[in-house]
Amino acid sequence: MRWAVADGWTITRRDLAHWANQPGQILAGLLFPVMIVLMFGYLFGGGMTVPGGGDYREFLMPGMFALTMVFGLETTFAAVSADAARGVTDRFRSLPMASSAVVTGRAAADLLNSALTLAVLVGCGLAVGWRAEAGPGRAALAVGLVLLLRFALLWLGIWLGLVVGNPEALVAVQILVWPVGFLSSALVSPATMPGWLGAIAEWNPLSATAAAARELFGNPGWGGDSWAAQHAVTLAVAWPLLITAVFFPLSIRAFRRLGG
Repeated sequence: MRWAVADGWTITRRDLAHWANQPGQILAGLLFPVMIVLMFGYLFGGGMTVPGGGDYREFLMPGMFALTMVFGLETTFAAVSADAARGVTDRFRSLPMASSAVVTGRAAADLLNSALTLAVLVGCGLAVGWRAEAGPGRAALAVGLVLLLRFALLWLGIWLGLVVGNPEALVAVQILVWPVGFLSSALVSPATMPGWLGAIAEWNPLSATAAAARELFGNPGWGGDSWAAQHAVTLAVAWPLLITAVFFPLSIRAFRRLGG
């Protein structure tokens, strides 16, 4: 275990060094969610109605925190598939290192990147009038749930990157991620959707995290009387744990089977 942690940290430092040498990529990743916040908060926000009343930007920000974690899956997929296509991953497999180090190192680096993105989004939210109304303790729990969702989706992105191994397939991943991201309560209430579509949106893992974050931050929520709406915090923990339990071992297995 000690060597696995040490090897994983070496891979993490390698990924962080790449970002330090290519800061433009990080800046672009930080600016994109800020632009989404400004677009929905100011261009479309005037036409949005929050169920039960309340400011739309306060409704929007917890949803954007969660939505940005989902969009991060594309970054993970692109990095992992690029390493696989260039033979970097095969080189790692030939070295005397823990087989889990490549995937855990990648996960740690991307989680640090997501924490930075979340910090920038929080600053953007404060600038546009969003506030955490329920106190710092509950706000910290909300941030933890948002990062837990990102941690779970890391393993899905790593697994897809290892299995596909083709960076050009990023478009296909975007086709998967964007509908899942918008078919949720991140930006609008599921009550505004057709009944069957709203039910799917309510059970979306992203919706659970967004709704739980709104509850913990003390921001306006979309309400609802379904089980998913009444137990958002429970689902915000259960969904990431389930996703991790499925895709973490699949990621390790996919890495071990490369070139086999």
